[in-house]
Amino acid sequence: MAASTLTEVARLAGVSPATASRVLNGSARIPGKDIADRVRQAAESLGYIPNAQAQGLAKSSSGLIGLIVHDIADPYFAAIARGVQEAAREQHKMVLLATTEGAPESEKEAVGAFAARRADSIVIAGSRTSRVEDRDGNAELAAELDRYCRNGGHVGVIGHGIVGATAADGYHVVSVPNEELAAQLATELAASREDFVIIGGPEGLLTSDDRIRGFQRGLAVAGLPAADVIRTDFNRAGGFDAGLALAARITASRSGGNAPGLCIFAVNDVMAIGTAAALRSRGLRIPLDAAVAGFDDIETLRDFRPALSTVHLPLEEIGRQAASSAAGMGDGEAGSSPITGQVTLRRSTEVVQPSSAESVA
Repeated sequence: MAASTLTEVARLAGVSPATASRVLNGSARIPGKDIADRVRQAAESLGYIPNAQAQGLAKSSSGLIGLIVHDIADPYFAAIARGVQEAAREQHKMVLLATTEGAPESEKEAVGAFAARRADSIVIAGSRTSRVEDRDGNAELAAELDRYCRNGGHVGVIGHGIVGATAADGYHVVSVPNEELAAQLATELAASREDFVIIGGPEGLLTSDDRIRGFQRGLAVAGLPAADVIRTDFNRAGGFDAGLALAARITASRSGGNAPGLCIFAVNDVMAIGTAAALRSRGLRIPLDAAVAGFDDIETLRDFRPALSTVHLPLEEIGRQAASSAAGMGDGEAGSSPITGQVTLRRSTEVVQPSSAESVA
């Protein structure tokens, strides 16, 4: 059955289409109560569904927030999305979601789609990149966002600002102290261990680079040499591949003595989970044969054994702040509480004796 039109509603109510539109699309210029009631009754009897874009024009607000993430299946982004959704409920808005696998070209397409639907604001979660191969994509994304902001849109970005963006107004960055927290993690781990390796994402991925830089700084403060860095994909599969590469090194270095073994820092929790799975597949025990630490404290870790050492971030609060600041309910910095985190050491990095191996494998 074809949908009823505004013209049909107006004809049944005995008014002009413009008057019917003002009643049904939320204009401030609403006619008298008798006329408004007649229009609404006509719309109800015909099953008329108002056009969301027409309502947005009438109200100067679409009631939509666009959210761009790399992968909604990743618990990190799922937690941020919950925070954005919480802020959207407070604003009486709905969230549109786009997943992009971190490609700037895909992010640019998502921004264009949200702008075409007159989204009131856009939240972008996921590491920015300075890689040479992403240069053109970054430029296109920045141009699309600049255009959106110049037309009155607002953008909340988590972590780092948009590479190459130049619009004077409209950007709100929720900064995360990745480098400082990674340095704290290294300092605390160095109290009981000396041999470290870092599993990071591709060079030029800014969040990964910040965490690597911070961890190396923490080791230096503790008087230890810089750790080797393995570069791989910034996901569980990348962590698994790196874990397989490290397994032979760990097996060869095992002496059966009491000295603590290798300590692996993966720059996010899903990479750490992949690394641990790879080590287990080669018969290695955590933390007896190798210690593993991550970053983010994703919800999945509640079921991970042994409990994973990590850096706790308030992921839902980060998402909420990004959405609220972009909506003008805070500027993302002075108007909101600074984002903080906490080093959380658990069983996966404890120094244990061989007799305890069965309880931690």
